Amino acid sequence: MPLVDPIIMSTTLAKGAAAQAQAQVAFSKTAPVSPATTLRPVQIRPTPLAQATRPRAPALLAVLFIARFRPLVTDPVSAMATALPFVAALQVAYRRGRVRTRVRPNAVATSLLSLVLSLLVSPFLYAAMILFGAPFLTHSAHTFLCAAHLAVLTLLPLFFVHGVDGSAWAVVGSFSAPLDETFGGLLGGMVGAWLGAVPIPLDWDREWQRWPVTILCGLYGGYVLGRVVGGTLVWGKSF
Repeated sequence: MPLVDPIIMSTTLAKGAAAQAQAQVAFSKTAPVSPATTLRPVQIRPTPLAQATRPRAPALLAVLFIARFRPLVTDPVSAMATALPFVAALQVAYRRGRVRTRVRPNAVATSLLSLVLSLLVSPFLYAAMILFGAPFLTHSAHTFLCAAHLAVLTLLPLFFVHGVDGSAWAVVGSFSAPLDETFGGLLGGMVGAWLGAVPIPLDWDREWQRWPVTILCGLYGGYVLGRVVGGTLVWGKSF
């Protein structure tokens, strides 16, 4: 006589397999989905006003920067402080009613939250710029205003779209988000600001080489290019 009844064993194994399958189904229903599978590229609303302002907004930013280039070279602190409110207002005005957001309980509240978060992030960007070689004991106002422009250009649009959603920011921080106007602008602005530091140490003795004029040039140029390309040619693609 066998020590274990084969009928009882087969029944027990069948019940165990069924229980395991049920547990896997339950886990798949309750387990969080990877953020990379849920984050979608930002879309512009299909209204005539939204589509008409889409190419004009980055062009207006470029024109504003070119118009303020000479004052920026002459007095960087004053020029950056004067232009910052206009840049922030332009960023917010473009997105209200034109960009589809993932978290938008109220357009005004979303705009205010985006501005506040951008200002709160500016000191951290300032510290990062110091670590990357910005003047430490001098030009503090120059560096902080440059960091504020970086936050308003590249991060305010992302705050407006994603709010404080940790899963979305995890995807953005890992550079695996799909390309669109917001993520393309972030990448373009960061790369442009980094490349903008190249002319500073060159022995050309030019006024526009003073800190942080070339950084601002690279930041605005890279942001506009990344925003346009990310929203058109490579929209929806990811690394």
